[in-house]
Amino acid sequence: MQSSRAETRLQSRSNDPSVTTTTRERDEDASEVKFRGLLESAPDAVVIVDATGLIQIVNRQTEVLFGYPRAKLLGQPVEVLLPERFRGRHLSHRASYQSDPHTRPMGTGLELFGRRNDGSEFPVEISLSPMTSGQGETLIISNIRDVTARKMADERLRAVATDLARSNAELEHFAYVASHDLQEPLRMVASYTQLLARRYKGKLDEDADEFIGFAVDGARRMQELINDLLAYSRAGTQPLQLQAVDTTQLVDQVMNDLAAAIQDSHASVTRDKLPTVQGDPTQLRQLFQNLLANGIKFHRSDEAPRVHVSATLEHEQWSFAVRDNGIGIEPRYLERIFVLFQRLHTRADYPGTGIGLAICKKIVERHGGQIGVEAAPGHGTTFWFTLPFIGAGKVEP
Repeated sequence: MQSSRAETRLQSRSNDPSVTTTTRERDEDASEVKFRGLLESAPDAVVIVDATGLIQIVNRQTEVLFGYPRAKLLGQPVEVLLPERFRGRHLSHRASYQSDPHTRPMGTGLELFGRRNDGSEFPVEISLSPMTSGQGETLIISNIRDVTARKMADERLRAVATDLARSNAELEHFAYVASHDLQEPLRMVASYTQLLARRYKGKLDEDADEFIGFAVDGARRMQELINDLLAYSRAGTQPLQLQAVDTTQLVDQVMNDLAAAIQDSHASVTRDKLPTVQGDPTQLRQLFQNLLANGIKFHRSDEAPRVHVSATLEHEQWSFAVRDNGIGIEPRYLERIFVLFQRLHTRADYPGTGIGLAICKKIVERHGGQIGVEAAPGHGTTFWFTLPFIGAGKVEP
């Protein structure tokens, strides 16, 4: 089998008695031995080819990875390590690279495959680096890594993500259908229990009045829960109607919607000048309404609620903050509050279904942002969320 020029150069010099070993040659030999040691210990296959694409040097990992004995590869075109369907294309790629040799790291995004001696194929990543030999010849070093295990892990991860997305979609669809279909029978139950309360209150004994009151209250709370479930499912299933949204005007509209709650609690709701963003106006309105309503509802008994909305541009995205002076949140509960049906207080203290913040999280994430909270017991709460920056969304001075 043909041996490489790099291999025969070393052999001929060691066998020629006319060659006098000098200090420089000894240094060169020492460097060569060090290079060979590094080459053989490399975790990836290393293949060195000349300007014509012929293999000059390979390491032990190349033999292991491709299943060829070293002697069979030396002097062969590097295309022997590729599946046949890629060989013609590789010739043009190699010519293009040699016209402008430069270091090309792994992970270029190309779908590459190697071919073993037995004909089997496997996915690889390849890095290329040019080098010049002692004789001034340009060589190309190829580091070849088998990425079969990583590809399989990626496929499993994609399969799990696909199954999870499908499961979530099915759950959201079920929540929508179930809550929608439950509305009519529940409306009937609520209507008749309220009719019983009006018609027979005081005509039966105290126990009957109490039982009817429980039924009416239960039906009312069930209606609230179903309405919130519908809102949650719509937040995740309805297509986003993206358009430019002036959040200053949007927050003003929400403040008008909450006027009764603001008046009843003697609340103060203020805002800064807010940006125009790209988003779904209906969902963003629901987002602000839920957060402002929370700021008003969870207030301290000794102080009227104060809620303020602001926005700053940070790292190419708008960061909104809704701050209040309310009861705050225990640190151990901060991770729970965006989970569906998670309530931190009894209904007697603060009414609600525990779905509002889950809706906020879904809306923000569908817009490509993130949401979080900063709070301490008795020192108010700040809900923050981000929305992507749009060039036209800068706040006017």
